[in-house]
Amino acid sequence: MADSIMSKAATMEIPINSNGDTGTLPEDDSLEQDLQQVMVSGPNLNETSIVSGGYGGPAGGIIPTSSIKDIRMKSRGVSIPHSQSAASQIAKQTDQHPGSMHHSASNSALAAEEVSRGVAVEKLDSVKKWGINTYKCTKQMFSERFGRGSRTVDLELEAQIDVLRDTKNKYENILRLATALTSHFHNMVQTQQALGDTFADLSQKSPELQDEFGYNAETQKLLCKNGEALLGAVSFFVSSINTLVNKTMEDTLMTIKHYENARLEFDAYRSDLEELSLGPRDAATMVRIDVAQHDYQVHRDKYERLRSDVTIKLKFLEENKVKVMHKQLLLFHNAISAYFAGNQQQLEQTLIQFNVKLKPPGSDKPSWLEEQ
Repeated sequence: MADSIMSKAATMEIPINSNGDTGTLPEDDSLEQDLQQVMVSGPNLNETSIVSGGYGGPAGGIIPTSSIKDIRMKSRGVSIPHSQSAASQIAKQTDQHPGSMHHSASNSALAAEEVSRGVAVEKLDSVKKWGINTYKCTKQMFSERFGRGSRTVDLELEAQIDVLRDTKNKYENILRLATALTSHFHNMVQTQQALGDTFADLSQKSPELQDEFGYNAETQKLLCKNGEALLGAVSFFVSSINTLVNKTMEDTLMTIKHYENARLEFDAYRSDLEELSLGPRDAATMVRIDVAQHDYQVHRDKYERLRSDVTIKLKFLEENKVKVMHKQLLLFHNAISAYFAGNQQQLEQTLIQFNVKLKPPGSDKPSWLEEQ
């Protein structure tokens, strides 16, 4: 009897209230439901509990760890974010606007696609026009070469262009020869300078020939000085001719090249319009004739404009050529005459008259840093 009573007492649950004292719990349905829910579901990883008593004790002895954490954070003054309410708000916003991001991305993709498509169409149209223009010009060029087609000719302008090309060839020959003269004369001046230094050295080391070496040293130094003056004048002459030939004349010839291309295009579209005008006059042909008439007028205006530009440039080029060559030929003649006559004063006056500045001796040599 005593054993049965002891066994029952061992298996009996001892209820503990919130103060740790034993006693009876109030008959509360909600607490019983919570207790049953805890017993069924078992411990939760997020909301574990500390039980102050045996397993399965009443709800008064269960202290959730989340409540302990909340109490600590409140005591420290830290606000607890309502994660569930924030998550629900984000979910509601996503539900309200589910396709906003997708819609903006699709709009940007469509805009980029339209831009790339427009660029591609533009390039294709440009290539198409270039191909048609090249075909017409090539056809016109072969027709002129084999004597089957006609070409527009301005006899006066063509004669001036031929004269310019011939003049440029001759001036290039002058430039080449003057450059060679400058190079050879520079070598001669360097040789005279070295010879004068050698004579001066020997005059110091040979007492019996001191006067003779001294005379020759002074002569070579004087010739070297005059040679440097003449070299400066010839170099200025070469620089001016180079500018005239390779810049001024070349610019005019480039305009002439554009003019000749425009003339070929004009004749090509003129021949195309003439061929269409000789054919039947149906509706489709009339449309093609209108387009050909428009193209013909465009290329005619371009041809007329470039022809006017070439005429003006040829006129200014002739005036500039006469002015430049008059000055440079006079400089070349006076400098050469004064040098070979041994007239140092006239040579110096010639340089002053034409504003020729001589380079200081040794300016052409590289510096010490450049040699390293």
